[in-house]
Amino acid sequence: MKKYDYVIVGSGLFGSTFAYEAARRGKTCLVLEKRDHIGGNIYTQERDGINIHLYGAHIFHTSNQMVWDYINQFAKFNNYINSPIANYHGQLYNLPFNMNTFYQMWRTITPSQVREKLKDQRVSIAEPKNLEEQALSLVGHDVYERLIKGYTQKQWGRPCTELPASIIKRIPLRFRFDNNYFNDTYQGIPIGGYTRIIEKLLRDVEVRLSVDFNNEQDAYERIANKILYTGALDAYFHQCYGPLDFRSEIFELKRYETDNYQGVAVMNYTDSDIPYTRSIEHKFFEFGEEKVTWVSYEYSVDYQVTQEPYYPINDEKNDALYERYHALAQKKDTLLLGGRLAEYKYYDMDKTILCALSLVEKEFG
Repeated sequence: MKKYDYVIVGSGLFGSTFAYEAARRGKTCLVLEKRDHIGGNIYTQERDGINIHLYGAHIFHTSNQMVWDYINQFAKFNNYINSPIANYHGQLYNLPFNMNTFYQMWRTITPSQVREKLKDQRVSIAEPKNLEEQALSLVGHDVYERLIKGYTQKQWGRPCTELPASIIKRIPLRFRFDNNYFNDTYQGIPIGGYTRIIEKLLRDVEVRLSVDFNNEQDAYERIANKILYTGALDAYFHQCYGPLDFRSEIFELKRYETDNYQGVAVMNYTDSDIPYTRSIEHKFFEFGEEKVTWVSYEYSVDYQVTQEPYYPINDEKNDALYERYHALAQKKDTLLLGGRLAEYKYYDMDKTILCALSLVEKEFG
């Protein structure tokens, strides 16, 4: 007899959702977390009454009624609307690209004026060979130079001329005055932070922190009927075929003795001179009125710098390498995979929950 029905590697949203549903069905679960806290990248930590998103801004949004109802079991959400600002050499623009953005850039007032301006700006390129050519063909020089080029090069760590055109197959343009970044039906931030959600999901589940499963695979596989693995798949197989590529993040957190530092929750820096991609003033996610504030600065870096994978690089080479690892995983009938690292796909939070519940349905019917 095995001690656990499931050993779940990772206490992020995918692993915690599965653990909750498995425990509800009477299954014994052990959750292993490499970090010294639960929650993975949606972990929030309270300081000065402000819930800080330590691993970058996480704004819940979805148009799936079932997912919205599901997550609302564990938290009450506020009505925060994501309306970021782009800062280009001190000039401010609303995001996403909408009539406010175009007015700030060109002083255009009507949609027809914007369409004419874009028509004049676009560069005719029959077959764009890289991201820069693709962007120029879609929006022209002004939008590309001020709002796309610098930010994208910082995010990917490569010139836009060396990035594939496929990264931006299209650029959403809104011909209305609308700064709401997401088009989804539901949007908000959990009051009290995301950590409370994870605590509720794992309330009836055994959790061990500061444990690197990949250093003790055999031991944990001996005590579990199945392993649910949510980490990077190449690490599970000790990179036997070579490493998968990721982009990573470094976060610099600062406390300021003021009640309002930048006036907005999310500010993107779209020029190349400023090294960080964006700054987050966390109190504004929950409409805080504290007399101090906390701001984090995000730097996009190579995975090797931090050894913490964040964003999969889904180019042809890496996708082919992932398929080799996935083929190995399929040979192990006691191994389940889930989440953006194990599946080498970027998932928003609502899709993460949906995929976890899909696995629950597959496992338990």
